[in-house]
Amino acid sequence: MYVESKLHTRNPFVTKEVAPSIVRSVDVFIAGGGPAGLACAIAAAMHGLSVEVADGMKPPIDKACGEGLMPDTVHALHQLGVDISTTQSHPFRGIRFIGSPNRSRPARNTQADFPQGHGRGMKRVLLHQLLLDRALALGVHLSWETLVKQTAQQHPANAPTGQGTTTLIHTSRHTTRARFLVGADGHQSRIRAAARLDKATIAARRIGLRQHFAIAPWTDYVEVYWSDHGQAYVTPISANEVCIAFVAHQKFESIPQALSFFPDLLARLTAALPSDRPRGSITLSRKLHRVTRDNIALIGDASGSVDAVTGEGLALCFRQALALADALQDNNLPAYQKAHVAMHRLPHFMARTMLLMDSSPLLRSKALSAFHRRPQLFEQLLQTHVGHAPIQILGSRGLIATGAHILAG
Repeated sequence: MYVESKLHTRNPFVTKEVAPSIVRSVDVFIAGGGPAGLACAIAAAMHGLSVEVADGMKPPIDKACGEGLMPDTVHALHQLGVDISTTQSHPFRGIRFIGSPNRSRPARNTQADFPQGHGRGMKRVLLHQLLLDRALALGVHLSWETLVKQTAQQHPANAPTGQGTTTLIHTSRHTTRARFLVGADGHQSRIRAAARLDKATIAARRIGLRQHFAIAPWTDYVEVYWSDHGQAYVTPISANEVCIAFVAHQKFESIPQALSFFPDLLARLTAALPSDRPRGSITLSRKLHRVTRDNIALIGDASGSVDAVTGEGLALCFRQALALADALQDNNLPAYQKAHVAMHRLPHFMARTMLLMDSSPLLRSKALSAFHRRPQLFEQLLQTHVGHAPIQILGSRGLIATGAHILAG
């Protein structure tokens, strides 16, 4: 005997009554078929769990991003059994910061190599296809162009709270019963809203704009150009193409306008032609108070996010997928809640640190000058960023990073 309850008193999924005929039962139902949802499906299937993924779009799914996979991201993909060497991509060995020149001095540039391994630049749609192929190979059921319309929890009568709970998921095509429901449906997650997990702190909201250019990469680093109008990120993604991503507090009206704020980059691209249409997106630094409730868990942007300045969005969602799959197998979502908090601590710290440079021209100028004079400071910062060094004082006369602040002396 079951006692049924809606996830929310005013369920935002409900648009019309959906026939409740159940066509399948699975261990895990994932709403959202982007990289986070597919990674979770892969990790869960690797544990032997049955999985269904539903998404309203048709693959491959694209999104405006910098398209650089940091070494820890590549490692996480390897743990998921995804081999990116089989698809067109381009290696990069580190990060280069490039400041804006002014009348009194040239641009202050500095660079550092990753302490271990290389990153890879890869188009988002190619990465999505690799994840999709891996999920299919593991037997994941994929329901594309399928909308989640309504969800309802079923609690066994007289059972302890949360034990034995299942969820009925009514989609635009069918109904599925699942032991676990995972929200991987992005910033505007409807699963999150229905589960009353929306309570969050938002530290920053910025706008991204991406454009690919047909030009041979001139560097084997990801280059970050800084100006008073935001940042521009250059990632080599093949032998004859680069990805340019702009992130700022104000929307750029066009790619030419965005490039006008980065003269050094504009000079590089004078003879280059765009190879596709520009694409925009929103980037947030959002920290949720909780990412689990009963038999429901959130992953990827639905579970909170860090600003694109960190380059850690994909790495986070892949690490979350591995941790969540362990928790699902053990029927222990509180373990995922704890792991989620721990894995977000460093990226949120780095986002706050980097956004201080974005918000203060004086601080940015001092920091870039310190990096230029003492490259070991930047090397230490990169090691901290990729988790190879603790958050600590980086130098008595240079950059000091502690807590949520960064000061240059």
